[in-house]
Amino acid sequence: QVQLKESGGGSVQAGGSLRLSCAPLGYTDSRYCIGWFRQAPGKEREGVAGITTATGYRFPYYADSVKGRFTISRDTANTFALQMNSLKPEDTATYYCSFEPTPCAYGRPEIFRSWGQGTQVTVSS
Repeated sequence: QVQLKESGGGSVQAGGSLRLSCAPLGYTDSRYCIGWFRQAPGKEREGVAGITTATGYRFPYYADSVKGRFTISRDTANTFALQMNSLKPEDTATYYCSFEPTPCAYGRPEIFRSWGQGTQVTVSS
């Protein structure tokens, strides 16, 4: 079982920025997907960004709602970040990092079997 350690999150006013970080531990797969998902109260979990070794970390995935505002990146050999800029109140949610061997399907969170504990992001208007 892959363990994921998340950090970051917090509260910010609309228009502000936050940075989330994720470190997967204990994996052996060389081809894998790292996804950032979020879940707001009363809503389904949705994929917001993803990156994979299958493309050499190129061509990341972004949900339409975050394109141009969020950036997923590989910071170190084993740390992945989600930079969130121009935050909106509707971005308020618990954000989760997830790991899954390829193929990647960020629109299907049920496929991802390893999850971080979640970190709260609150954006006030």
